[in-house]
Amino acid sequence: MELRHLRFFVAVAEEKSITVAAKRRLHTAQPSLSRQLRELETEVGAELITRRARGIELTAAGRVFLDHARLALAQVEAAAAGARRAAHPEQRTLALGFLSGCEPAWLPAAMHVLRDELPKIEVTISSKHSPQLADCLAAGKLDVAFLRPEEGYPDLVYKVLIREPLIVVLPSDHRLASREAISPEELVGETFIGMADQAPLLRSIIDDYLRRSGIKLKTTHTAEYLSMATSLVASTRGVALLPDFARNYLTWSVISRPLAGEAPSIDLVLGYHKANDSRILRTLLSRADEMISQVSKSSRKS
Repeated sequence: MELRHLRFFVAVAEEKSITVAAKRRLHTAQPSLSRQLRELETEVGAELITRRARGIELTAAGRVFLDHARLALAQVEAAAAGARRAAHPEQRTLALGFLSGCEPAWLPAAMHVLRDELPKIEVTISSKHSPQLADCLAAGKLDVAFLRPEEGYPDLVYKVLIREPLIVVLPSDHRLASREAISPEELVGETFIGMADQAPLLRSIIDDYLRRSGIKLKTTHTAEYLSMATSLVASTRGVALLPDFARNYLTWSVISRPLAGEAPSIDLVLGYHKANDSRILRTLLSRADEMISQVSKSSRKS
């Protein structure tokens, strides 16, 4: 079994289409890709995908194989990154990743604790969805990231930075805007803005909370980012359940209210690969409490 087989399979599984994966991700011909997938299934000894009129579906065996394929590719990437660091120890860099929207609060805090290191190192910054950040950490493409505690990454270590309660975001002139707190039952019948696949942990927490509350909200629109969610609230006059830091994106036409009772929460963590022995990373980790304190103070001022 070759690495290219794993890469081809992962691309098809994520795109849910052989045609799309061949054209957008792999830049290869569809017949060639189909042949490679059949070779992989023969070698594995099980059918991994079921071909449908509008794409593909993973079989039970395919879903299990996908997890292992991703882990194998991540380990290969991590091994290559570790070898590069060992071969060029004089190159001092720190690759920082941020869950999109967290940068305004956490980037200044990170730069503050690294201020003594900055003249001597190169810092690269990228903003992505949380699952993408976890992939990059596992593959050694990022040293550390501010993200959600994504599951399925046994080599990643997470340090909790903050635990954010979910809040209700709604139009400023909404019928519920005068409430000091809003119960989930009061949201029934409203246009509901849910989270897309790019935020699986947040979507899972919201779904679990609504299920425990005994209510059903039909998702009318989905948002990939918190800023997109607040824009949809304003434009569709809908409501959304979002982490507390979504308040950073509120405009005059959109407000937030706490949930009545015990609100669900979601963690923001500092994630890194347990095999990463970067001294700069250790410096950042050792001063995580200082970053938390600085962000907390800034939040109280705003």
